[in-house]
Amino acid sequence: MSLRGSCCPPNLMSMTLVRNQAEVQQTLDTGEMMDRVITSDRVNHGAVIALAAVSLILLRKWIAGGVCKSRAGLDGKTVVITGGNNGIGKETAREMARRGARVVMACRDLTSAENAADSIRRSTGNGNVVVRHLNLASLYSVRQFAKELIATEERLDILINNAGVMMCPKWTTEDGFETQFAVNHLGHFLLTNLLLGMLKRSSPSRVVNVSSIAHVGGKIEFDDLFFDKNPYSPLASYKQSKLANILFSRELARRMKGTGVSSYSLHPGVIRTGLGRHIESWYPMMKTVMTLPSMLLMKTPWQGAQTSIYCAVTEGLERKSGCYFSDCADKDPAPEGKDDAVARRLWEESARLVELNDQC
Repeated sequence: MSLRGSCCPPNLMSMTLVRNQAEVQQTLDTGEMMDRVITSDRVNHGAVIALAAVSLILLRKWIAGGVCKSRAGLDGKTVVITGGNNGIGKETAREMARRGARVVMACRDLTSAENAADSIRRSTGNGNVVVRHLNLASLYSVRQFAKELIATEERLDILINNAGVMMCPKWTTEDGFETQFAVNHLGHFLLTNLLLGMLKRSSPSRVVNVSSIAHVGGKIEFDDLFFDKNPYSPLASYKQSKLANILFSRELARRMKGTGVSSYSLHPGVIRTGLGRHIESWYPMMKTVMTLPSMLLMKTPWQGAQTSIYCAVTEGLERKSGCYFSDCADKDPAPEGKDDAVARRLWEESARLVELNDQC
């Protein structure tokens, strides 16, 4: 039997071989293309991740704002700061101590204040950091603090009115005042006036008032400062108190002209501190929603303290007395923060409320 009939013709074998080679080459080409696509995807993903990382770094740098570049020392100077036991107040107090000042931390919570003072002493090597009790919600406490300070301290170079409350429920102080206006404005107004004699004797000296961008849209409701007639709004009350800080600082600068005492107000930025704890009681979902954004979009306490430090120590700032600052630079406040007539009226009304007899 012949086997020839079972063999492929030579031309058919050649065609089959060529086809197989083409299929192999096509497979190889397809593989190379897939490798290129995969490699390209990896490169694109890497580029996107790199761009996102750079963007986040730049965003965080922008949010951090300015940094105080002054190297001014404070040896032989005395600084009083209210609410220096946490947040930006603690970081401001730490920087004052690092620069060599005697720091008096005026705080309501003495246990927390002592812990903060001990931390500041250890981190700066400055043991001249003391704690005094001050409850800004009590005019009696403010007067007692000022009396003790005047009796025990030789000088006062810098007063930093830092303490405050934010959007708390409608609480009434022992003096019958709504808490936010009492703590954020009236307490500091009285304290500053009681210490003006020391500030003048120690001149050149400074008063630094921590306000907020929340003053925008605020209004001093002279006919209803404590929300006795209208429904209480924690936000409207907070905005009123922060506007009062700016107007007080502005009027103080006008009244202190020629005395060597200068005055500044400032917005520290949006900061990750416990100050906004009451917001969560009004808006329970806010804590959950804002946890991640707050880590990315808010300043740290150290960053938030920079403008307070800037206003306290920067050389040659006296010519800017009465101005408003943000991110270590003077900025225009909202129009309502530049109303001198309202500022004068607020001063007179505040003096009446706190029973300030001797006005500058």
